[in-house]
Amino acid sequence: MTKQFAVIGNPIEQSRSPELHHAFAAKTGVDLNYKKILAPLDGFESAVKAFFDQNGVGMNVTVPFKEQAFALCDQLTERAKIAKAVNTLWMQDGQLYGDNTDGQGLVAAIQALNWNLANSRILILGAGGATRGVIYPLVQAGAKQIMIANRTLARAEQLVEDLKTAVPDTELHAISLDQLTGEFDLVINATSASLTGEALQLPQTLIFHHAYEMAYGKPSSFLDQALMRQVPSKDGFGMLVGQAIEAFSIWNGVKPELKDFL
Repeated sequence: MTKQFAVIGNPIEQSRSPELHHAFAAKTGVDLNYKKILAPLDGFESAVKAFFDQNGVGMNVTVPFKEQAFALCDQLTERAKIAKAVNTLWMQDGQLYGDNTDGQGLVAAIQALNWNLANSRILILGAGGATRGVIYPLVQAGAKQIMIANRTLARAEQLVEDLKTAVPDTELHAISLDQLTGEFDLVINATSASLTGEALQLPQTLIFHHAYEMAYGKPSSFLDQALMRQVPSKDGFGMLVGQAIEAFSIWNGVKPELKDFL
């Protein structure tokens, strides 16, 4: 019997999840159908319920519903609890389970580039949900120092406060975007600048050796600046594929190889 999956969001038209999951299925021999669901902004919960009531097996959650998905779950993985956001749902024994595979997707994408995360110093630009979701997996992969830079310093400080007990062996620091300085192995852009077309100005006093842009398919002033500095850089397509592979493997018990889809 064909297993039913979906991605839910608003907007949803731009999602590439169906093509990825169908490609994974073709590679692994899993019989599935994966569709897009556009949920009204005030109708997320009923759309999720309707999907699972009709024998849906698993669901991915995208903007703007990840926090609502977190609140709906009966059971949460450790990384979902820390992220306070869920992008992967499934039913098990009548209970709704939630996970956040975004951070693991990012780590897998970075490792596929052979950039070393062990004992790394990382700077993350932005202190929103995307940043919250990736810190724990980055620490698990070996990051020893993570600096969070945000336009509103208080928001970055709150994030550090929320997460420091979850990652006791890693130095977490907050800084405002206009105080950027120092040297880092990796800078990750988790701001919405590339999505809004806004320019990010990185000062010359900021030195970094690798640059990763979470967004993909859009012009990025962040990647342009990395290119000008001749720093190895990459957009977020690998992260998208990585988080999808992680969800696919939770649902189907088989894990496609990331390198086959990059």
